Formats: sequence, C-alpha cells, structure tokens
Amino acid sequence: MKTFHCDHCHHPIFFENVQCLQCGSELAFLPDRLALCAVESVPGHEDEGLLRRKTRKPRADAPQYKMCSNAQLQACNFALPASDPSAYCVSCRQTHMVPDLSVPENHERWYRIEVAKRRLFYTLARLGLASPNPPDGQGDGPVFEFLADLPGQQVITGHANGLITLNIAEADDTERVRRRVALHEPYRTLLGHLRHESGHFYWDRLIKDGGRTEAFREVFGDETVDYTQALNAYYDAGGAPDGWETQYVSAYATSHPWEDWAETWAHYLHMVDLMETASSYNAKLVVPGTDEETEEVTDPFERDGVDFDHLVDQWIPVTLMLNSLNRSLGQEDAYPFALSRAALEKLRFVHNVIDEQCRLSKKADRSGVTPRAPFPAGSGRA
Repeated sequence: MKTFHCDHCHHPIFFENVQCLQCGSELAFLPDRLALCAVESVPGHEDEGLLRRKTRKPRADAPQYKMCSNAQLQACNFALPASDPSAYCVSCRQTHMVPDLSVPENHERWYRIEVAKRRLFYTLARLGLASPNPPDGQGDGPVFEFLADLPGQQVITGHANGLITLNIAEADDTERVRRRVALHEPYRTLLGHLRHESGHFYWDRLIKDGGRTEAFREVFGDETVDYTQALNAYYDAGGAPDGWETQYVSAYATSHPWEDWAETWAHYLHMVDLMETASSYNAKLVVPGTDEETEEVTDPFERDGVDFDHLVDQWIPVTLMLNSLNRSLGQEDAYPFALSRAALEKLRFVHNVIDEQCRLSKKADRSGVTPRAPFPAGSGRA
C-alpha cells in the first residue's frame, strides 16, 4: 500500500486515516480515483452530506460524493459517487453479514476485518481484478460473511460459491497467535486470510471460467483429486512432508492443488503490495556486499512495464531489508519465507494470468463486452 498526500496541505496521510493531522481536513478514500483525498462539503448541500475534493481551487463541476453509511459507525472511510443508489461503498457492500455488534468486543473485531478487506479491495482494483466503481450500486468480486463461533457450532474460515466466510476470532491477536503456534505456521494475519480466500474465488473466475485449467494443471497438479480426503491426509500426517520447501511457498500449499494456488496467490498479493509501499517511499536498494548499482524500486502495478523477473530481482533485497529492520527492533522476521525455483515459477504463473486477464479486460472495455460473471460458482474450500 502506497502512502498518500493531503490534497489541501500535501502532508503524508495513510490508508486508514479519516483526518489530516497537519491541516485537520476530513479525509475519504475515493474508489473511483483509488486515492485517499481531502474532502469538504459541497457549498449549499451540507445537510445532504454531499462532498467534493478539497483543493486550493475547487472546480464548480467537480465530482460529488457521499460517505459510506458504515462511516457513521467508525467502521469505514470510503466514499462513493453521490449518484450511486447504494448507501454503502464498493467494499462494504461486499459484506453480507457482520458480527453481532451488541457484543462490545465485536465492533473492534469487525473494524479490523473491514480494514483488511479494504486493503484487499485496493490491491485487487489496482491489479484490474475488481471494479472500483461498479454500476447501479452493484459489487464486484467475492462477498463476505464475518461470523462468530456458537455453542456446538464452529465457524470455519473458507470459500464456497463466491462467498468467503471468516471466523471473527481471527481478529483477536492472542487467538490468532495461538492458532498460528498450534498449527506450526510462520505467518498468520487477517489480511493474509482474506488474500488466501480471494485466491479460491479468482481460481473460479480466472482458471475454471477463464479456460486455463490445463495450463494450471501443468504447474500446480490435478485439482480433481478429492479435496476432503487430501486435507484429511495432510492433517493426519501432521502437516507437510519433508522437503516441501523445494516445491511450495508454504507447508499448507502441499495439501491440495487448490490450496497451492491460493497460497501462491496470497503470496503474490503480499509481494506486489509491499513493493508498491517501497516504491512510494522512493526506496533505492542494492544487496549489501555486492557491486550492483543502486536502483529505485519499481511500482508493480505499472502492468505494462513490469517484468516478473525484474520484480523478483527487486523483491529479494526489499525483503532482506525488511527482515533486517525487524531484527533491529528485536522482532521476528516480517517475511519468514525462502522461495525456491519451483515456487517462483508458480508465482510467475499467477503473475502471467493476472497480466493476461488485465489485457483481456481492457480489450473488453473498449468493445463494451464484460468477459466475466459477477459470482462464479465453485467448490467449498478452506
């Protein structure tokens, strides 16, 4: 995620901010611009809640917006076009069920989950995989339910038929760490969960519905292997077999080709998001001890100009620096992975699929034809 700057005073602002700390301007994320902007009331329409960008010389015909209804609950900072028939922003309208907010701690859990979901939406939109401004109050991408365990009824995080379900216990740091340790995982975050589950959604959209099944099998294997049996075998064996690191991005990726794809997909989203952050800070990197020339980190969302090998060449020193900074603060590695050649080829496949889909979508936009269904059917997957 890149950093933004206040339209009014140019002070740095961040994705979750609702007010500029320098000039006090109200902030809102404008999905049609994919940017966090300073906003102000439209003169003469204050009671209607109409907003426009707050610039030094505002235009009379500037686009008008309204805040997402969830902003009233301090749960969202997205706006939407004033003409949109929905009361909810393009991210919040994807949420079809929220936790019971009469339970005091659930409001904080819901807020944390929505923050992660908005970050996921931003990345998908930047990659051209989700529309930032779908027509007629519709949504684009998966839909979500955020649920809590009930007596005798455990909520399992997973994806089925375009619906992503998340157990809200994952929003509690202590519970999430407990599960990470119990499952011997090096990395477990809310955003990571949502990125992983979105991978299952986009497998349906990009692989199954996109006619790429055979190409997928050449890289990830045969997904028709019984999914339930494969997961049971993975857990019965106590996890991944020895030497899994030579072929997979994570231990869980060994359980089934669908999970291998979802783990690789999530890893790719980690990669491009972190690289965009480094690029927005004008980071210049070179691996210590080498004689390579210093170069600026490239923004990976510049789809027409980013080669995968170049992305990886920059990714390695970025993660080395990231882990070194963490260790200097007495923290564990923020990026506890080492990518093998085989894992990199799977990441290359994800990169190429997204790049190809982006080009197809641009071509379809020019012809006025939409090549994808809003909610493709798919099997339930964890």
